[in-house]
Amino acid sequence: MSKEQNPKKDSAPSNSKASKKGATAPRKRKGRRRNGGKGGKDRDGPPIIDQEAVARANARFERKPPAMGLPKEMDPAPKKIKMKWKLSPVPTKVEREVHDIVCRPGEFGFLDDKRVDEIAETLGKRPISLEQALSLRAALNQEKAVFSHGRLQRRAREMLRKYEGGESVLSLSKRYDFPPVNLFRAILSARNWSKNRIKETLREPDKKLKERDLIEFRKAEAEDRVTHVNQSETHHAADLFEKVLCDHFTANGVRFRTQSELLSEQVAAEGRPVRTPDLLMLDHVEINGVPVAWIDAKHFYGANLSFQRKKTQKQVNRYSEEWGHGAIIYRHGFCAGLKLKGAILLDASPIDLSELIEHNQRLNDERLNQD
Repeated sequence: MSKEQNPKKDSAPSNSKASKKGATAPRKRKGRRRNGGKGGKDRDGPPIIDQEAVARANARFERKPPAMGLPKEMDPAPKKIKMKWKLSPVPTKVEREVHDIVCRPGEFGFLDDKRVDEIAETLGKRPISLEQALSLRAALNQEKAVFSHGRLQRRAREMLRKYEGGESVLSLSKRYDFPPVNLFRAILSARNWSKNRIKETLREPDKKLKERDLIEFRKAEAEDRVTHVNQSETHHAADLFEKVLCDHFTANGVRFRTQSELLSEQVAAEGRPVRTPDLLMLDHVEINGVPVAWIDAKHFYGANLSFQRKKTQKQVNRYSEEWGHGAIIYRHGFCAGLKLKGAILLDASPIDLSELIEHNQRLNDERLNQD
């Protein structure tokens, strides 16, 4: 607070050590810590193995009654299968350097070739691929969307006034660094629309939005790959990644149950899905010397960001409590500083991704043809 603003002109200076009744120390603004580690230090190195989770994984076939999803009788008995998995995680220091290379205020959509080439050139010889950098960009934008949501809601009426004054959603998005679709939702909310009405409207925008709103929404959706309504492409690619992952373990003689099998069984028994990893191992699988009772596939880069890490850790906790130690496989690799209790981290380097790569190339070609 400046001297002009402070009516207490005779108060002690800010560096005074004198205590005053009822006085409080000035609040320090806390910066958002994206990376883990005490004191901001890098924590690259080997995974931290949870020995209790390891013990649960090794004993899961002997439990009475059996752990969720495991057959009561295993015939033939579970085999011991040891696998080596070469890893090349991205150093934490490199991930931090790439943050500002891939993210610009108001840039939430697909990047044109010129911008992609610019990123590739700026990355230089850093040990991170262009695909990893672009997936990191998506994670950073997602985190930005989450942490900026409250600020956007507080400024929703201001956004509405500017929008009704003629400014476009994309212009507001670039100026204030809010995801375009989130900003459009905030504008509708400032009109006193309920959450349910907004949700139903954006499901059928051609029928329920007026002309200008429809045009603005379509432009916002086209420039927002973070909070866009249609997630079908993302889900399809993730399903395809799970398929090639299943093919890889089948080729290595590993027996497992799939997520769809677990889902059907749990819905029938419990009325809802409870714990559904992508693969539940029916053999004693060890990867790089660590027992792996279950595997979950992530079709993105494993960034060492607080939002993504906390979300994945909650998922790991549910699986680890039931079956013991498992693994997370990231399609685009992961940061060396990312640590999850109860799961080792793997990349997709040993897996044949040709089917997935061809699928993504077709989507990109179709997108270019539409443009």
